[in-house]
Amino acid sequence: MQLPVVYQKAKEQVIKIWTTLQPLLTVHVGLASSTTLIILEQCGKNKGYQDRDACGFHPEGACCVLDGPEKIESAINMKTLWKNVSVEGIDIIFSRDAGRYVCDYTYYTSLYYGNGRAALIHVPPLSKSVTADFLGKALQTIILAMLEQCGVDHI
Repeated sequence: MQLPVVYQKAKEQVIKIWTTLQPLLTVHVGLASSTTLIILEQCGKNKGYQDRDACGFHPEGACCVLDGPEKIESAINMKTLWKNVSVEGIDIIFSRDAGRYVCDYTYYTSLYYGNGRAALIHVPPLSKSVTADFLGKALQTIILAMLEQCGVDHI
């Protein structure tokens, strides 16, 4: 599902995912246009959302969930994932700061409503070296490793 780069609409979609589909794990994939890396994000932050979204708005109080915890860690151990998963042709890094924009906002919201059962992977834009096919296979490798952490056998 593609989410809009709009705080409120993305939040509504994430809440809908958790209340209607009730997934084991939700994996969000965000574009990090200033990188050539795949970035595994460990946690979402609740406050500091000052930048305006595609519609010119930012969240009330610059936060995701009023009275929510300052940050929420993913149930997926991204550092372990980062150490154990490799994809030939692209570097993968570990991060604890997803950047206080719609991706981080969406991630925090998903972690909040999914009790930590969410993940965020920032990916570079498509290019000659990072094709859609290549990126799809890389994401498949990473997500299968996440599912293993959740105790799910290969599908």
